This record gives sequence, C-alpha cells and structure tokens, in this order.
Amino acid sequence: MTNNDIFKKLRVALRLKDTDIIKILALVDYKVSESELSALFRSEDHPNYKPAGDQILRNFLNGLIIHLRGPMEKKAPPPTPKMGLQGPKR
Repeated sequence: MTNNDIFKKLRVALRLKDTDIIKILALVDYKVSESELSALFRSEDHPNYKPAGDQILRNFLNGLIIHLRGPMEKKAPPPTPKMGLQGPKR
C-alpha cells in the first residue's frame, strides 16, 4: 500500500474535501496548492500523477491530530522540591 493509497482512504473515511486537506496541512505550516493535491489523488497511470512522499503524509497526520483534538496544551513545569533548613527527611 502506497502513501497515496493511505491518503485516499483517509480522505474518503473522514469525508474531506481538497480545501479541508489544505487547511489541515496549514495547521502544521505545510503549504500545498490544489493542483499539487489533485496530482496525489490521480490514478497511477495518469500522466500528472505524483507519488506522495513520507513528508506530506506525516505532516497531514500531524495536522489531522491538531484538527481533531486541538492544539497541544503547554505543560506546567514540575514543582521544585522545597527543602527546609534541615535538609530532606529520611
């Protein structure tokens, strides 16, 4: 199964339009035009077919996480242990 096949199956399963995919990719600062995107969804024997690389699929999946879950919350730094004048208890 190629990256293009995975991309196509996710597109159908999630009922995404080209504009939705472009917006999802924009969430991770990956820019792609509609014509570039349509080349990924063409059949392999089409003259304008373009194989999807790992980078675009990875960025789409990362953007999809942000799209579905929302942006990751920043974690608070762990509290520093406070030691008294006597030092830690044993």
